[in-house]
Amino acid sequence: MSSEALHAPRERLSRATITHHQAIVSLIEELEAVDWYRQRADDCEDPALKEILLHNMNEEMEHATMVLEWLRRNVPGWAEHMDTYLYTTAPITEVEEEATGGGEGGSAESGDDGGKDKPGFTVGDLK
Repeated sequence: MSSEALHAPRERLSRATITHHQAIVSLIEELEAVDWYRQRADDCEDPALKEILLHNMNEEMEHATMVLEWLRRNVPGWAEHMDTYLYTTAPITEVEEEATGGGEGGSAESGDDGGKDKPGFTVGDLK
């Protein structure tokens, strides 16, 4: 797989960059495994085997999520982006517009939460 190869000479990369690369490649592999198990389960005609394949797919989701959490804790920038986009209810592109100041109203810098748990449109108090 091409993502396993480093794109710069190893001796010119910091230990942190190599570790980050290891996490990214591991995440890619876990996501590929989720996809493979889903496809195999969809194609499988044996109910017992299908159940096992779906179980395995869920295990790979767990592994991918664990790597994402490691990235959040250890690599600058990941936490900020996760805080902006994960667990929001507004359309993702609207969250991005708010976060980057491209939307109407406030931005992340002004204390707005980037659309988290807010409706996309309000008319104010109706009383």
